[in-house]
Amino acid sequence: MSKLLLNGLEVEVKEQIPLKLQRKVIVVSLFDGLSGGRLATDLCNNLNVVRYYSSEVDKYAIQVADKNYPQDTEFRLGDVTKVDFHKLLLEIKAEFGDVDILLLGGSPCQGFSLAGKMKGSSTKCGKEVITLEQYLELKEINFEFEGQSYLFWEYIRAMKELKPKFFMLENVKVTKKWLPMFNRTMKVDGVLINSNLVSAQDRPRFYWTNINFELPEDLGIELKDILEDIDIFKPLSPYMTKEFKGISRLKKGIFNFTERSKGVCQTTGSGHGCKYLIKGSPDNPQGVRKMTPIEQERTQNLPDDYTSGVKTGAREHMIGNGWTIKVPAHILSFIPLKEVL
Repeated sequence: MSKLLLNGLEVEVKEQIPLKLQRKVIVVSLFDGLSGGRLATDLCNNLNVVRYYSSEVDKYAIQVADKNYPQDTEFRLGDVTKVDFHKLLLEIKAEFGDVDILLLGGSPCQGFSLAGKMKGSSTKCGKEVITLEQYLELKEINFEFEGQSYLFWEYIRAMKELKPKFFMLENVKVTKKWLPMFNRTMKVDGVLINSNLVSAQDRPRFYWTNINFELPEDLGIELKDILEDIDIFKPLSPYMTKEFKGISRLKKGIFNFTERSKGVCQTTGSGHGCKYLIKGSPDNPQGVRKMTPIEQERTQNLPDDYTSGVKTGAREHMIGNGWTIKVPAHILSFIPLKEVL
């Protein structure tokens, strides 16, 4: 193995596998965001991605994806609810023959999380949606759904229509109420992996896949490893001090403290505590500054300035919405190589 310096960290890089042994795949990435799936497959020397289709509606995420992967621009599918996957499969077969399809996705998760409204997959009137058939019937008559968590069923629709050789779905640490539905529908049990094994943040996520993989090893990356050399000099706001008389947000664990080895989970929105770096510890906070976009990118294993070119709030939103790249890359690295007769 060779060594590569990445964001100040020395990482091992596997020797390149001959092209004739690589698994040739067509990737279909739903809820593609900033094209984290493309980044993940780029790290997999067992794969030869001959086409990358993606579905996304956020204009800033699409702009970032186009900047980094202009070769994929003409294969962006738009709104997942409007994609005809039967037609897409026919087009893929007509152009590439019997090539393997890899279906990726990280469907919107707020409804399944303890941090969200916990309404899961449901309609505006509170009717729970628990099967694909039920979802398609409601969709046909233009029922209004709660939030975006119902889009999980669009991933299931894609699985049914595309019949992928390999699949991987990511979602939050799903509540006990909804986890059985995921496992039953995906026909595999979700595996809970904390991104702290491969990054500087605590971020537990479930992964459902038909790829037989082993858990990643701990790379030992700490918060201090991904920080830029910038002074922390801004005085603490009153609610960040020990003198604050209400319920201290410091004790809720939503800030990044320099004395901790791992940061908190990167989330969406510009006002969340995870966007701030506090010098010291909850018992001894000394100063605060906003984490830079580059630092936030590094918590998710993104290359420096990958999300540059759009406003800061949009960068933070898509970073928090995305994957910790080395986790899906690790899973996908277990896709078997091409059999040579």
